[in-house]
Amino acid sequence: MKIFQTNSNPTFNISTLLLRLALAIVIFPHGAQKMLGWFGGGGVGGTLQFFGMLGIPAILGILVILGEFLGSLGVLTGLLTRVAAFGIACAQLGAIFFIHAHNGFFMNWSGKQAGEGIEFFLLTVGISLALMIMGAGGWSLDALISGLRKKK
Repeated sequence: MKIFQTNSNPTFNISTLLLRLALAIVIFPHGAQKMLGWFGGGGVGGTLQFFGMLGIPAILGILVILGEFLGSLGVLTGLLTRVAAFGIACAQLGAIFFIHAHNGFFMNWSGKQAGEGIEFFLLTVGISLALMIMGAGGWSLDALISGLRKKK
């Protein structure tokens, strides 16, 4: 299936692995906060309650939770990478438009803003888009599945 196909060039493998690791490392804690309540998060119930206070429908909240939690695991392992990266990109775009856009571009490094700006979210969307275009690379479960399918 095309969704698993990826390039197995050695340079490409390193690049996609680094992109996957970076994205998974920064998104997993956010997904774990929302899904499991780890890292000081509210878990599913607390997250949905918070999103409800922001006017975000529960179905979108569930999709964000799944996108960040399962998406980060998919990107990390290189399983259904394009789908996982799409889920992460959608969640991050939602964060930009529903929550952070009114805070401007920059993160709140000095504590003088009302909240965080969009720069972090733009980076995660950019990495997600690159992975959606390129796929997971040769060091991934997608490549393993794609390779197994070709041999049959």
